[in-house]
Amino acid sequence: MLDIIYHYPPELFQLLIDTVPLLSRSKMDVLIFFRGAGVAHSLAEDLWRRVETDIKNINKYEIVRTILSRLNDQGESSLRERREVLKRVVEFEDFSTCWPDDQLKAKGLVAEIRRVVNVKDSFTRIKQEREYEIKKRQQEYLKKTKAKKEKEDEIEQIKNDLFGLFGLPSSDNKKRGKILEGMLNRLFAAYNILIREAFEVIEEGHGVIAQIDGVVEINGYPYLVEMKWWGKPIGKAEVSPHLVNIFNRGHAGGIFISASGYTDPAIVVCKEALSQKMIILCELEEIVFLLEDKGNLESMLKEKINVAVNDKNPLYKWVSKKT
Repeated sequence: MLDIIYHYPPELFQLLIDTVPLLSRSKMDVLIFFRGAGVAHSLAEDLWRRVETDIKNINKYEIVRTILSRLNDQGESSLRERREVLKRVVEFEDFSTCWPDDQLKAKGLVAEIRRVVNVKDSFTRIKQEREYEIKKRQQEYLKKTKAKKEKEDEIEQIKNDLFGLFGLPSSDNKKRGKILEGMLNRLFAAYNILIREAFEVIEEGHGVIAQIDGVVEINGYPYLVEMKWWGKPIGKAEVSPHLVNIFNRGHAGGIFISASGYTDPAIVVCKEALSQKMIILCELEEIVFLLEDKGNLESMLKEKINVAVNDKNPLYKWVSKKT
């Protein structure tokens, strides 16, 4: 109703002029009606004076029209008074204060004002709800846009950090491997597929028996991740402990990431393991190409898993789809 009482529209303005005079028997009662609604005496001071000194030359309709026009002209400053005037008319129930001949007409006009207010208020609510939905969608869009930008910035930073590793001397492969571990965990987290970062499996009395570089979830299944940055291809002896960890971890699968490729025996043993466990082999070069193309890491891993299932090939090399 706020837009209605902010400035009485023509239809409602005329209805109020026709109705308010009927709700009070005397001209003085009309002035008292407005005073009760909070209208300042100064706004109707001249009308009070005319009623007191020249009552025959002024009528109730002129009083109502003059006061309502002045309230309308004041705009926002008389918002409270316009609201109260309208409220008093809409809630009017005791028509015994009207002249007997005016009671039915007054009831009909009050009912019409209620109808007009309800209709306009419905349109106002519809408009407000529509504007709220638009604003809500805009906020959601801005939130998603911001999240997307933050994700892109994070991935770009990871890419730069990764490329920086290639500048380290080959004697620092162990150091690079450790840094790579944390870096790829950040990358998995950026794609919301990281479950847990690096952890150690410990048995009492035996110390550390397994080192897991991370755990990710793809297609609803956990995959244990192992990462190596060596100066030579990863062999069967290096992938075998990871396979043992996978076989000891229930329904988990495995992902092995190497910066230096794999030997044929390593590929063969992983291929044999596919009959019982899901295992895929990745090369760091694939991830580098993916980051350069601004590709999707999860989609790449799913593609490699599908090939491993369908073709029994653990080392399907992802290639850019861009031409």
